[in-house]
Amino acid sequence: MNQTTMMHETGAAGTIPVTILTGFLGAGKTTLLNHILTAQHGMRIAVIENEFGAVDVDSDLVLASSEEIFQMTNGCICCVVDVRKDLVRILQALLARPEQFDHIIVETSGLADPTPVAATFFMDNDVARRLRLDGVVTLVDALHIEGHLDDPALAGMDNQAVDQIVAADRVIINKTDLVEPAKARALEERMRAINQGARILYSCHAQVDLGQVLGIGGFDSGAALVDPHFLDEHEAHVRDDSHAHAHECGGDECDHASHAHAHAHASHADIPGGVCEAPGNRAEAHGHSHDPSVESVSLTFAAPFDRRLLDAWLAQLLQAQGDDLFRLKGILAIAGDGRRHVLQAVHRVLDLRPADTWPAGGSRVSKLVFIGRNLDRDTLKSGLDWCLAVPATAVLEA
Repeated sequence: MNQTTMMHETGAAGTIPVTILTGFLGAGKTTLLNHILTAQHGMRIAVIENEFGAVDVDSDLVLASSEEIFQMTNGCICCVVDVRKDLVRILQALLARPEQFDHIIVETSGLADPTPVAATFFMDNDVARRLRLDGVVTLVDALHIEGHLDDPALAGMDNQAVDQIVAADRVIINKTDLVEPAKARALEERMRAINQGARILYSCHAQVDLGQVLGIGGFDSGAALVDPHFLDEHEAHVRDDSHAHAHECGGDECDHASHAHAHAHASHADIPGGVCEAPGNRAEAHGHSHDPSVESVSLTFAAPFDRRLLDAWLAQLLQAQGDDLFRLKGILAIAGDGRRHVLQAVHRVLDLRPADTWPAGGSRVSKLVFIGRNLDRDTLKSGLDWCLAVPATAVLEA
């Protein structure tokens, strides 16, 4: 059976399969999403994204797709009731359309526990009758995941990186080109210690066989429709040795090009708006005890950036705060360049590269979202103001 046929058959019973795509900040969720949306599978896919922050960047990062994308911003889907209600409303609106989708993907924020997200699909009778939860796919960053799993700041609190692995039907160890094969194998063993039932895949740039992540039937037991404790049973299932799935592996070697990354080494002294170490305001803890020190800072800028100044400031930022910067992502306008530039950073791994051209006649507003600890909004803003190619009076506050 070929991959396309396998995925189309998931909707044969009249229900639309739903995949929850999760993973800690910077694991590669949007990269996998782009891979899914641009593959030749013939399916019509709806994407629902949950952004941890007030500015929507993720939908702009999905650069090469005509699929419909729905955004839920400024709240974590797993612990903010209004955001979960938004999800139900979006699902109801999708189901009301005369032309149905073949598959729905819900991409959670990097700080979400996917288990209550899965429970959302059974809050509404019509949603439960017409949608089928197909599986939870969790990406892990091979280079950084151990630091998050062993984070001492989370002592006594839920660890979302662990929660995401526990809930998974598939665990994708991503960015294997950035680690030695021995480390990748050690990570696999650690993933199995957390979740013995999930199938484990290796990937570079989130390139995986889609037949291994869509149409997997992770919740096909039927218990979800009648038993309110099905999620507890599913968690017990994935921890049970007797239900272990076969291992899937892409091998120790990967022939994809290495991630573009740089280790910061700029001097602080000669850059205005220098990054300070002072902690910012702590984010409020929510329902299942998110790490209260993790916060989000969102900024938008109407003026383009000077690339030389921006490179220098980013290098300084990552040198000073790389340990605390879990995730930085953005869509940027660069002076003298008609293309949008995509900024991605995880701790001290940085990638800033041109993408497609800005839409004709549209505004070229740069958007950045910082997620981490000890983030000082005023310091970040003043540093980026210094990087603009025109006076900072053109900056638009988020």
